[in-house]
Amino acid sequence: MTRTYLPGVIAMAAIVVASNILVQFLFGNWLTWGAFTYPLAFLVNDVMNRVYGPAAARRVVWVGFGVGVVCSLIGTQIMGEFGPLVTLRIALGSGIAFLTAQLVDVAIFDRLREDKHGGTWWRAPLASTLVGSTLDTALFFSIAFSGALVFLEPGNDVSWASEMLPLLGFGPEIPLWVSLAVADWAVKLSLALLALVPFRLLVSKMTQQVA
Repeated sequence: MTRTYLPGVIAMAAIVVASNILVQFLFGNWLTWGAFTYPLAFLVNDVMNRVYGPAAARRVVWVGFGVGVVCSLIGTQIMGEFGPLVTLRIALGSGIAFLTAQLVDVAIFDRLREDKHGGTWWRAPLASTLVGSTLDTALFFSIAFSGALVFLEPGNDVSWASEMLPLLGFGPEIPLWVSLAVADWAVKLSLALLALVPFRLLVSKMTQQVA
């Protein structure tokens, strides 16, 4: 890992650690504080991809994945009110969702990046983040809480997540975990739009430094 990528590595590691801590604290009825920090991983990924290319972005993703695995292992050893802070299903969901979504983000961004003939600068970061965020949410909540995947960890009772409740408190009745996923997805989409501003500023500044 070269010193050039160090800021991206540190930023990704910090986001993963912060998200693993903040996911334990609720924000309202449908979100955790981690929902507001984790999407920044896509911003770091896209900035690295734009400035240094897809190979550098993939290295940063693997570092983030490694940090996430360490956090999950630590979490499994910390007992909370209802058992370990991190269960096997949550660890699997988190790791698989992060790695898959971030690598897909890298691939889409690289395909849509602005070429020498010009293009729309926001197309690559917005499209890659939207697809990656959607994939991340679907994988994590399905693996961690869906009743159809109870065989992954039979001893972990996640029946609470399948309780039928109105969507986000006012829509049609669906499993609770689906409402949690929809709320998480909505935050990610909102932050994907807001992140275009810092993306533009960071890329401009870092490109000047690299030049």
